[in-house]
Order: sequence, then C-alpha cells, then structure tokens
Amino acid sequence: MTQQSKSLSGRIALVTGGSRGIGRAICTKLASLGATVYVNYTSNQAAADETVKLCQAEGVQAYAIGFDVSDSAAVDAAIERIQKESTKLDILVNNAGISKDGLFVRMKDEDWQRIMNINLNGAFYCARAAARLMMKARYGRIVNMSSIVGEMGNAGQAPYVASKAALIGLTKSVAKELASRNVTVNAVTPGYIETEMTDVLDAKRKEELMGVIPLGRIGSPNDIANVTAFLVSDDASYVTGQIIGVNGGMYM
Repeated sequence: MTQQSKSLSGRIALVTGGSRGIGRAICTKLASLGATVYVNYTSNQAAADETVKLCQAEGVQAYAIGFDVSDSAAVDAAIERIQKESTKLDILVNNAGISKDGLFVRMKDEDWQRIMNINLNGAFYCARAAARLMMKARYGRIVNMSSIVGEMGNAGQAPYVASKAALIGLTKSVAKELASRNVTVNAVTPGYIETEMTDVLDAKRKEELMGVIPLGRIGSPNDIANVTAFLVSDDASYVTGQIIGVNGGMYM
C-alpha cells in the first residue's frame, strides 16, 4: 500500500445513506484509504451488506448500521454504539437524502416534511451527536452532501432544493462553532451524477445536459467520493465552512 492509501488509517467514519450510489462510492473510497467504515442504511440491509463487503475487500473493518437519520433518538443510539465499539468517531459524511419532484403548489405537506426531515433534520441530528464526541477528542471532519440545485434552484424540486440550500447555511454556522475544537465542517454540492436518479433520464434529456455541462459529461459517484476523501483528510486541515462544487462547470 502507498502512503496515500494509508492516509486515513486509524480513523473511524460514518457515512449515512452509504448502501448505494454516491454513498457507496464514498464508503469504499474511505476504506481504500484505511478508514474503518460504518455504512448507514434505513431499509435495504442487503445493499448495505454489499457495501460492507466492498469495504472489507480493501483490508479494513466495516459494519452495516441501520437507523433512520430523521429519528433523533435513533441517531443518538447509533453514535453511542459506534463510541462503544470503536471508542471514537473521526469522520461523518451526511449523505442520506431523498427527493420527490413536482410543482410546489401541488406538493403535499407530508412530502415536504419527509424530505426536510431526512435531508436537513437528519444531517443536523447526526452532526450534533457526532460533534459531542469530536469536540472532546479535539478532532473531527464533517461533510454535508448538498447539491448544485441548492445553489442555483430548480423548477419542480422546491422541497429538495430548500433542504439542500439549508444544508449550506447549516454547514457554515456549525463550522464556525466547531473550529476552535479542530473540527472542520464542509459541504459538497454535486451536479448531475450517474446514480439511480439520473438513470431514469431519457437519451434526449441526457443530450440536453451535455450541452450545459462545460466538461461534457455526467459525473460519476467516484468524482464525489474523491473530493469527500480530501475534505476528511489531514490535507484539508485548514479547510472549513466551504462549499465545494463538483458539477463539471455547470454552475460557477
């Protein structure tokens, strides 16, 4: 193994929504760098177990940990479990998120509330619980997964956009509160990435996207994982409160 591949050796990481897509890519990337990884899932344990196997193939310990990020009591219990098993938590990646598209005038209250509960409240609950351990240890890395649409807006996604925009504000505020304890807090704003959400786009829509993305391609989950890995590393020890766009130049 190279020195770079060992750069997160000894670190304990929790990735919410880590069972597939961008979350899975982040889990396996952190594992490849030597971190012990807790893979959060809500309902799809089989997918989480597959991510665990991919992480373990990198020669590290990895565990599936099922809990609903929108349930603050469940979050606290999960962080307590991690502390008991691993004595600490160095890295938190708030990746769990959902979306429901539609005109905002027709959006049901329960859909708005569920999106905000998972995308925003969930990130808050997890960051709050993790920060208690990180502050005592005087070390920590928190990365919130926002979105390009949280910066530029998008028709038909008002609840999702609002939750992702709020994550940016949360990131900046929490970064200021935790900086004195050597805990950094940053956000990543992915553009269009090859996931289940973009798989449903037809060829015509994908071609239209190519026309507005200067780099001329849809991003891969690994593009997001690589930037996240940097932000949780010691190389990013002087980076906090920043919003890092990974969008192929679509929004500048």
